[in-house]
Amino acid sequence: MTTPDSVDAAAAPAASTGTPDARREAVRGLEGAFSELMGEFRRVYAQAAEAVSPGMLPGTFKVLSLIQRSGSITVSGLAERMAADKGQVSRSVTELEELGFVERVADAADGRIKLISVTPLGLSRLDVARLPYEGRLHDVLLDWPVETIEQLTALLHALAVGETPEA
Repeated sequence: MTTPDSVDAAAAPAASTGTPDARREAVRGLEGAFSELMGEFRRVYAQAAEAVSPGMLPGTFKVLSLIQRSGSITVSGLAERMAADKGQVSRSVTELEELGFVERVADAADGRIKLISVTPLGLSRLDVARLPYEGRLHDVLLDWPVETIEQLTALLHALAVGETPEA
């Protein structure tokens, strides 16, 4: 079984600089920064969900957003992309359907499969919810050098897919 200490120790020889303790502290700092960022995301999702429909849970807003980005998708596809329980995702889709924000239609290729897509009302509510946040990332990064933004993008992508970034 791998422990955080064994992961740090295994990663240390690959480091071009720094001691194992320095690496451990750097990783802990990164974890803290991600925690802050995720807390901000949760706050924004909660506010956006409330703007879409009072009392909507952030997870349901997340489902609606993913359906919109996907075009049309099945419940199984949603659950897989969200790494979530299919039953929970199905309940969110049912809630969104009852609100008139999504609709299920039979797949033309296989009528047994139901594809979920966002309705015009759902798109309108998403637009209203996103309006206060549009441009926020752009505004925050306004004074950042473009090269730094590109470097951060590459580093986050490498982290997400488990690659070692280029130096």
